[in-house]
Amino acid sequence: MPDFTIETTYHLPVFRHRTYEADTLDEACRAAIQDDSWDIAEKDFDSSGPIHITGIWDGAHAAYAGSPLQIPPQFDEPVQRRARHFEILLGLLKILFDDISAARSPSPDWLDRSAWAIARGEAILAGDPDPEEQIDQPKPSHVLVRLQEDRVRDAITAVLQVDPSFKTVRPAAVTDDDVHAACLSIATTMDFSDMVGNAEFQAALLAIRSAHRRLASD
Repeated sequence: MPDFTIETTYHLPVFRHRTYEADTLDEACRAAIQDDSWDIAEKDFDSSGPIHITGIWDGAHAAYAGSPLQIPPQFDEPVQRRARHFEILLGLLKILFDDISAARSPSPDWLDRSAWAIARGEAILAGDPDPEEQIDQPKPSHVLVRLQEDRVRDAITAVLQVDPSFKTVRPAAVTDDDVHAACLSIATTMDFSDMVGNAEFQAALLAIRSAHRRLASD
């Protein structure tokens, strides 16, 4: 049976109570952070961090003798594990933001990576190993319509030009807040089920015709 030398660590908070005279709360906090004097420091044993592994070496009494082994992620310090996962989630959010800004649907690769990131986040909270297998994904969905506020603004100008019932209203009187609130109201209250159902039916017919043509050519 092989031997392993394991280095374990826990972080012990050290605190101090000191009064700082300052014009604002921010200035007082900055002075406390920059204060290098810890002669009155005390240790807070009740708030010590969890025990985690900070080094593994192959063999007995082998600490720092040779190259360390890779630490399994679930034995790393939880706060560091969450911090590293934050970078992954931020990267995925940037990709999604770029797709939405360009009016594109998220790619299947993004969905796969996001499913893994969600599973990894849950594993971190539970103290479990990182997921290794790809998480099953639902079939892709597609953006059918997009309500754009700038196009609504163009429609407002067109309506006011032809509808005499709003003759006292000028396009500039309709604020961006008015447009935004109206778009939210339509997006959350208007029933698109008939239009979506019709689009699904038309897509089904198109897929059937495609398969029919392919079978006929075989």
